[in-house]
Amino acid sequence: MSRLSVHHQTSPDIPNKVLGHAEDITSTLAAVGIDFRVLDIDVKLQPGVAQAEVLSAIAAPLQQLQSDHDLGHVEVTSIDQRRWPTEHDKPVGAPQEITVEGEQRYLFLSGQGMLSLHIDDYVFVLLAERNALVSVPAGTRHWFDLGEFPYCTMVHLSTGNAAVGKPSGDDIAARFPRLED
Repeated sequence: MSRLSVHHQTSPDIPNKVLGHAEDITSTLAAVGIDFRVLDIDVKLQPGVAQAEVLSAIAAPLQQLQSDHDLGHVEVTSIDQRRWPTEHDKPVGAPQEITVEGEQRYLFLSGQGMLSLHIDDYVFVLLAERNALVSVPAGTRHWFDLGEFPYCTMVHLSTGNAAVGKPSGDDIAARFPRLED
């Protein structure tokens, strides 16, 4: 189950509210222009599976999302580093706040990830889990944290060349707790 905590940007350790019901998360994020919903996708994917397996397993809902929202770029993240250290894995660095020119959608299929949205004076920290779909409008300041040792299968969709974010120049992501904290 996904969780949302809402913080004033000056108090990263003390949330104003914490929500655990999908309906409450949906209405709170909708009030600031963010679409959140839980999709009914009956697919079980282990983090670390190959990209082709992920795309094949969710082909129909993925095609629907792409056509409904004109999202041409698809990127799969499927990673299991819980058993680190191995020869090729290493901890993931700290997140950095970015902005992106086009719309972004994040679909979480297994494991978890933390998406933080910096809107006006508030930061909405969403701990997203299975079947959570989050829409991030163009220009929204945000950062994404899979944790130091990621365990997540996620699909990132975006419009055109909008997949690459530009650093905002704000160090706010460093002031907020990480996924493991």
